[in-house]
Amino acid sequence: MQMKLAASVTSMAILLVGSALAQGPGGGQKKGPAPPAMRLTSSSFADGSVIPDKYTQAGQSVSPELSWTNVPPGTATFVLLFHDPDVALQKKLDDVTHWIAWNIPGSATHLDEGIKEGATLPDGMIQGKNTRGTNAYMGPGAPATAPEHHYTFELFALDTKLDLGPDASRPDVMKAMDGHILSKAVWEGRFHRLQ
Repeated sequence: MQMKLAASVTSMAILLVGSALAQGPGGGQKKGPAPPAMRLTSSSFADGSVIPDKYTQAGQSVSPELSWTNVPPGTATFVLLFHDPDVALQKKLDDVTHWIAWNIPGSATHLDEGIKEGATLPDGMIQGKNTRGTNAYMGPGAPATAPEHHYTFELFALDTKLDLGPDASRPDVMKAMDGHILSKAVWEGRFHRLQ
C-alpha cells in the first residue's frame, strides 16, 4: 500500500513539474517570440553616416525620405522628432529642435522627401515649430568650427492621437505622449559645414 502511495505521489510530482515547465517562468503560459522592434530607415543617407548637403543648411535644407517597419498593433499615430542633442541651449537641457511632427496617421509607413512648410498637412499630420519658430523641417547647420554634430530622428508609435495644435511646444508634445508610447525607433546622421 505504501509503495502504491509513494508511486502515486511521485507521478503527481512529475506532472506538476512538467506543467510548471510548460507554463514558463512566473507560472503563465509560455509566450512565443517577442515581435520584432519597430525599425526606422532612410534611403537618403545611411544610419550614422554624414548627411548629404542637400538635406542641410549648406544645401537646400530638404527633409529626407523616412520609412518604418514592424509597427506595433494598436498604433493610432506617430510622432517624429529630429534634433541635435550635441547642443545645450542657454546652459539648459534644451537642445536644437530641427523638426517635430505629430498625428502622423498610424497607417503610414513613410514620409516622402521634401515635406513642405505648413502647420497641418492634408493627411492630418501637424508640423510643430522648430527652433527658428517655423512649422517646417530645418536642416542641420553645425558650423565648420564645431566638431561633427549627431542629428537624431526619433519616431514614436502612439496608442492615441494628440489633442494639440500647431503652436504646441516640444515639451507640450513630449508631455502629451508620455504614457502612450508603444514603440520607438531611431536613425542618426552626422554633419558640420566644411567651410
